[in-house]
Amino acid sequence: MLEIRNYSKSYKEGVKAADNVSLTVESGDIFGFIGHNGAGKSTTIRAVVGVLDFTDGEILIDGHSVKDEPIECKRVTAYIPDNPDLYDNLTGIQYLNFIADVFDISTTDREARIKKYADLFEITASLGDQIGSYSHGMKQKVAIISALIHDPKLLVLDEPFVGLDPKATFVLKEIMHDMCAQGTAIFFSTHVLDVAEKLCNKVAIIKQGKIIASGTMEELTEGHSLEEAFLEADGNEK
Repeated sequence: MLEIRNYSKSYKEGVKAADNVSLTVESGDIFGFIGHNGAGKSTTIRAVVGVLDFTDGEILIDGHSVKDEPIECKRVTAYIPDNPDLYDNLTGIQYLNFIADVFDISTTDREARIKKYADLFEITASLGDQIGSYSHGMKQKVAIISALIHDPKLLVLDEPFVGLDPKATFVLKEIMHDMCAQGTAIFFSTHVLDVAEKLCNKVAIIKQGKIIASGTMEELTEGHSLEEAFLEADGNEK
């Protein structure tokens, strides 16, 4: 579903934020992308979803090139950034209907999906309020619902659990499991290694723009915790 081939991205003075990154996320995967701050996680994710331009390498989503066929890629992709930037002057329901209009979702489908997810996240009663009045956690919930409204084949999340309360975190993890059981591919970054260990079937560790370890959770941990595997891989690359 997602294939990154030899992707690189350089910023000022030739410093590479991503250096020859290659990985594959298949349908049904929950793929964790972990690393220190500044390791290249967000840079890679933003290139995948078309926010950040790049020249080196290739990124394919459902067989389509992010560079050459961006609209085809966006039709099947949903992206939840680490800091949701929504339209504060709209109400929650206006924003969700706007996103549903972008993806040409029928009235019946959008109403059913909005009700389902708003009820799960317990924000149904607040959807008539302006987004500007929402807390960070509520904005995050609206961003999540907007990402799910077109039933994406690929869900990309950058630190999705930041700002969510424990119950909302549990709900999101359950949604992710359910989506993958139906064939959706999920690619997400996180600093919370315990969450990644329990949630993911595959993991890649990135350091200074390079993938230093990648594989199934069993292959990377070999009977140890993900934290231990991460620290060992990180230490071996010094």
